[in-house]
Amino acid sequence: MFSTLSTVLPIFALIFAGWLVRRVGVLGPHATTELNRFVVYLALPALLFDIVANAHPAEIWQPGFIAAFGLGCFAVFALTLLIRRRRPRHLADAAIDGLGAAYGNTGFMGFPLVLVAIGRDALAPTLVATIITVSILFGVAIIMIEIGLQTEKRRAHMIMKIVRRLIRNPLLMAPALGALVPLAGATVPASAETFLKLLGAAASPCALVALGLFLAQKREAGEREAKSTILLVGFKLLLQPAIVWLLAGFFGLPPLLSHTAVLLSALPTGTGPFMLAEFYRREAAVTSSVILTSTILSLLTVSLYLYAAS
Repeated sequence: MFSTLSTVLPIFALIFAGWLVRRVGVLGPHATTELNRFVVYLALPALLFDIVANAHPAEIWQPGFIAAFGLGCFAVFALTLLIRRRRPRHLADAAIDGLGAAYGNTGFMGFPLVLVAIGRDALAPTLVATIITVSILFGVAIIMIEIGLQTEKRRAHMIMKIVRRLIRNPLLMAPALGALVPLAGATVPASAETFLKLLGAAASPCALVALGLFLAQKREAGEREAKSTILLVGFKLLLQPAIVWLLAGFFGLPPLLSHTAVLLSALPTGTGPFMLAEFYRREAAVTSSVILTSTILSLLTVSLYLYAAS
């Protein structure tokens, strides 16, 4: 319980720091957008490139783990997308909601929590889960958002417009370029590696501070927003780990990989959905509520899982 608390508290501290500096007027009303643009265009692409470029094929090729964790993520994403589209809800907003229900905080919380709860043997599958979450799932959500935002009636023109926007999107191009490094048998030069790690290390804290800045804006939470938050948080903290647990048994994962997959799928929603909502100028109220609520409740749910699994 204490190890989980010690992992989650710094996250709240960063969110609170952003909330505080906005409320006291240290940062102005445009700080949320500008800080988020820094994360999207510089810090997060550096982190994604670094993760993929330094991934060793032998470490990340875990077919059963990839299937169990990946299918669990995409099952929740697809289910949320279908439910939200029936409201009806714009495809771009539904895709962000789907990401909110499936995008675990594997990068910022996953590594320290797994190291404490399971040990160093679980770090490699945690890297796999991070790549699936922040590269593949994130990329699919971006594609869905881009499709939803296009109004071009002629299909060929619409496809070309989407492709051009995807090519210019740093959150997709960074991991794609990073994958070329191990495929070519090359290594990142030491000076470039230092640059990537310094810049990438700013992604999570800056995103959390940006979330705090957004939460500091005065607004009234409606009944519809509360219901949406409950649905998405329930999918993230309860449904996704349940699906992954079933899939881990179906694929016959060994205890360590099964335990790691379920624990990582039970993590709260990361800041990725909020960054996309801000980047594409979509309504971020539900997204920010899901991140904050799931992070608070995960202190209980993750602790209960670790207790039951011990």
